[in-house]
Amino acid sequence: MRRIWASRQVRASEELLLARTREGALMRRAAYGVAHEAAALLRGHTGGVVGRRVTLLVGAGNNGGDALWAGVELRRRGVRVDAVLLDPDRAHPAGLAALRRVRGRIHLAGALPDSEAVRVTRAADLVVDGIVGISGRGPLRPSAAELVSAAEDARVPVLAVDLPSGVDPDTGAVDGPAVCAAATVTFGAHKPVHALAARRCGPTTLVDLGLSPYLPAEPHLQVLAAADVGARWPVPGPADDKYTQGVVGVAAGSATYPGAAVLAAGAAVAATSGMVRFAGDAADVVRARWPEVVAAGSVADVGRTQAWTVGPGIGTGATGRDVVAAVLERGVPTCLDADAITLLASIPDLADAAAGLPCVLTPHAGEFARIAGEVGPDRVAAARRAAARLQMTVLLKGHVTVVADPDGRALAHPSTGSWAATAGSGDVLSGLIGALLAAGLEPWWAAGCAAHVHGLAATLAAGAYPGPGVPIGASALLAALPEAIRRVRAADPSGAGGTMAG
Repeated sequence: MRRIWASRQVRASEELLLARTREGALMRRAAYGVAHEAAALLRGHTGGVVGRRVTLLVGAGNNGGDALWAGVELRRRGVRVDAVLLDPDRAHPAGLAALRRVRGRIHLAGALPDSEAVRVTRAADLVVDGIVGISGRGPLRPSAAELVSAAEDARVPVLAVDLPSGVDPDTGAVDGPAVCAAATVTFGAHKPVHALAARRCGPTTLVDLGLSPYLPAEPHLQVLAAADVGARWPVPGPADDKYTQGVVGVAAGSATYPGAAVLAAGAAVAATSGMVRFAGDAADVVRARWPEVVAAGSVADVGRTQAWTVGPGIGTGATGRDVVAAVLERGVPTCLDADAITLLASIPDLADAAAGLPCVLTPHAGEFARIAGEVGPDRVAAARRAAARLQMTVLLKGHVTVVADPDGRALAHPSTGSWAATAGSGDVLSGLIGALLAAGLEPWWAAGCAAHVHGLAATLAAGAYPGPGVPIGASALLAALPEAIRRVRAADPSGAGGTMAG
């Protein structure tokens, strides 16, 4: 599991470490990490290091200092280094002096015609973004934006120092010109931007500065690894049968939307090897597609279950309301998705009934706005507020899925692409969550593990692992679930898997 700390937590911890460390030592260590990654990118893009050209975009303070000292390391490896100083009066003095000593070329951006600053950027084999660090906020200033745009136009890869400049370090939000990096090198600890704006960061390398003993015990955010998911994914033991593995009920679909029922029930079947019971007007369609599902026409006709998934395709009228009410009356853990969220937002009695149960709410941004207000730029804070107010685990869908628990825990699942952005994908996710709840996972873990496997299945279905990928439908995502589950199970070093519900 990757633990992530907010920028304020990191800055406070760095101050404690700096007080116990020889001056300049941490910056030199950070710079070595940047230079090492820069050399690797040069080899990957150009086939070599010696004689290649690197342009440093140098801002004020320590972030610019990291870039300058990295330039010193690169000069010693035979790289031509040009440093463009965006704020010459505030450039890191020691780093600047060291780069001059090794004959790095220094350009005062304010003293040059724009065309010359742009020229050294466009001519580079690699640009190092040392413009702003984790204390920076807001978009790039015009001079920096011009140089970043020049690198993009010339298709010069950018290596970000700590984070891509112009991207908010705590929310990953972008409000104007910002760097989109080929890779990022960060120091001491991962920050929220590396999960919430993963596509702008590219692959992120963490340089260990010895910061761990000074970081708070509780991180701001967490990202599950495949091994975390595999260790909790339910697998049957020698004494298990179809009942002890967890029986999940699925109330989804209608005559108008039978596909929602098929997808949600199919995902529940794929998730575990227990039993799936189905309730709804699409019972015949579900039986035809999944003969192993025990299907009935209503919730009242369904036997005992350990958990439910309710909402996809049931409608928001009186019939849908009655279905949600009947499910909540069962008093078991429940995944509330799609139309169930809209109904909870408009019927306080349903929301009150759900708040008394272990529930997972799975809104996209529009559904979230109905029940908890606009998401805004800070998705983690929004999900936390909603979870605390509603007293439910909230899974906020998007390019980065955020899962927040009423107790304040939060995790993020960055997607590697947009393959899951297809109609019916959410139905598959809700079926997975319901099955994991029935198998005994607590809501936060059920939501997080389901999101991880769902995203991996979408990537596999699109052929984007490791290829370029092609668009998919939800049926293809559903079909890829067994392979995705096999992969996370293989990542669990213990091989034991999760325990089943009793």
